Amino acid sequence: MLKKKKEYVVAVAGATGAVGNEMVTTLEQRNFPVEKLRLFASERSEGKTLEFQGSQIPVETLNEDSFKGIDIALFSAGAERSKIWAPIAAKSGCVVVDNSSQWRMDPEVPLVVPEVNSHDLKWHKGIIANPNCSTIQMVVVLKPIHDAARIKRVVVTTFQSVSGTGKKAMDELLQQTIDLLNFKEIKCNVYPHQIAFNVLPHIDKFLENGYTKEEVKMVNETKKIMGDDSIRLTATTVRVPVFRCHSESLNIETEKKLTPDEVRAILSKSPGIVVFDAPEKNVYPLPVDVAGKDETYVGRIREDESIENGINMWIVADNLRKGAALNAVQIAEKLIEMAG
Repeated sequence: MLKKKKEYVVAVAGATGAVGNEMVTTLEQRNFPVEKLRLFASERSEGKTLEFQGSQIPVETLNEDSFKGIDIALFSAGAERSKIWAPIAAKSGCVVVDNSSQWRMDPEVPLVVPEVNSHDLKWHKGIIANPNCSTIQMVVVLKPIHDAARIKRVVVTTFQSVSGTGKKAMDELLQQTIDLLNFKEIKCNVYPHQIAFNVLPHIDKFLENGYTKEEVKMVNETKKIMGDDSIRLTATTVRVPVFRCHSESLNIETEKKLTPDEVRAILSKSPGIVVFDAPEKNVYPLPVDVAGKDETYVGRIREDESIENGINMWIVADNLRKGAALNAVQIAEKLIEMAG
């Protein structure tokens, strides 16, 4: 477990990627008690520096001794690297908060969204998993509704931005948009099809049952985070030509009936949520408005008139912040709060 200190030696692994960059920014913006920050990335990034609190911090490559003396490491270096380096970091006495898919469904590793299940941090063994971006924003909203009326079933369709894939995908969307507007040939390197001015019902690999890995992740992770296997959930995940922020259409069936006004009241009092819901004034969450924000925004709250106890809603969150970097930093903040 983390020891109580005034300031901590913090590392970010995968610091030069889109999420790693955001982790560095988030640590600074939230005045995280950093004594010293160390940045790690692949050999390609050697010699680069990133700014933190007015200083240029050099980017280092990882080795067996990298994590000695480090208290907390935020990982966003992909599942393969995490599989190798997270246990090495944990053995060095460092607490790892990992953003990859590597440890999420490991029964020995807590999968945590602080607003939902911070109590699970008590049993970590040196590695804590950060959930999938599309799962995080959804469970922040589902938890208070589940507490109030018990959720039976959820149908979710996601509209996920290209930054969820990484910087290369953002560059591809930009380049394809420029090429299309200049009547040039489109090149597809990151996605199997053109993403500019298009929608792809395909995130991650397809499995034998016809679902994608992303869709199955949402189902399995939700049950683990909520601590309730009885919740039935089905997902369709879609990539859209938006640079930043994931949007989701949620259909929620509950045991106890809730009116839209009751749902608004419950969510308004819940941490990490902003109810942004006045459709008669064209007020509902939009990616362009939510980008850079920490909260999950909820709107279009209305009754599902096709079933007895159903609610529809639209939620938007910044996938690089609440969906990744912010959630990881919030986990680290909780660890400090709980430190003895």
